[in-house]
Amino acid sequence: MLPLLLFLVASAAVHHAAADVPPSNKLIFILAGQSNMAGRGGVTGTRWDGIVPSPDCSPSPSVLRLSPSLRWEQAHEPLHQGIDGNRTCGVGPGMAFANALLRSNGASGAAAIGLVPCAVGGTRMAEWAKGSELYTDMVRRAKVAVETGGRVGAVLWYQGESDTVRWADANEYGRRMGMLVRDLRADLAMPHLLLIQVGLASGLGQYTEVVREAQKSLKLRNVRFVDAMGLPFQDGHLHLNTQAQVQLGHMLAQSYLTYGHAHSRTPTAWWLQIVLACCFVLFRSY
Repeated sequence: MLPLLLFLVASAAVHHAAADVPPSNKLIFILAGQSNMAGRGGVTGTRWDGIVPSPDCSPSPSVLRLSPSLRWEQAHEPLHQGIDGNRTCGVGPGMAFANALLRSNGASGAAAIGLVPCAVGGTRMAEWAKGSELYTDMVRRAKVAVETGGRVGAVLWYQGESDTVRWADANEYGRRMGMLVRDLRADLAMPHLLLIQVGLASGLGQYTEVVREAQKSLKLRNVRFVDAMGLPFQDGHLHLNTQAQVQLGHMLAQSYLTYGHAHSRTPTAWWLQIVLACCFVLFRSY
C-alpha cells in the first residue's frame, strides 16, 4: 500500500511540474514602445474599468506572458501590469493580436504564443537607444524568452508620442528608429528580424506629422507599417480606447499573417546556396 501511495504522490508531483514547464516550440513576440502599446484602454485617471472584450482579449492556455520576474505564465489583461512601472494599465493590442493569430492558425505550428511585454509609458526614442536601461531590459527579456525554446516572430513597436514635443526629437526620429532596428537585429543575432511599427494616431506636441513621416519613410528590409490614425481615443486626444486597441491588435495580426508568416523561415545560408548551386551544375553535366 505504501509503495502505491508513494507512486501516486510522485506521479502527481511530476504532472504538476510538467504543467509549469512552458512549451519548447513557442512563437514569441516582443511588445515595446510607450503607453499605447502598454495599453490604456478602459483607463480613466488611475482606474481601469476591468472590461475585457470577449473573445478578442480573453485568456487562453495557448497564450503566455513573460512576467516581470522572467517566468512564463498564462497571459491576461492588463498584459503590461508590473512592466509599465506603477502606471495603471488597461487593454492594449497584445491579447487581441495573439488571439487573432490563434483563430487564423497563424502560429506556424507552435504549441503556444509567447508575449514579451516591454513597453513603458512616456518614453522618448532616445531612451530606447542601445546602452539605455529600456533597451538593455528589452534585449534581456527577449533572450530569456527563447531560452526555454521557441523563436521570435516579430517585434511589435508603438512609440513616438513623446517625440512630438521637441523639434530635435521629431527630427531625429527616423535615424534613431533605424539604429534601434539595426542594434536589435545585431544583439539578438537575427539579421532578418521582422519589426511591425504602428504609425502614430496622436502626439503630445506639435510635431506629430514629422514623426509620422519619419515612420512611413523608414526604408529597412522587414520593417512594416500599420497605421493607427483614425482609431478612437479613450481620453479624447492621446490614448486609444478599448475598441481601438482590439482593432489595432487585429491590424497587427493581419500584417504579420500577410508578411511575417510568409517570411518566417530562416533564409538559406550563403554557403549552402553555393553548395546547392554546385550540385545542380554537376547534376546537369551528367
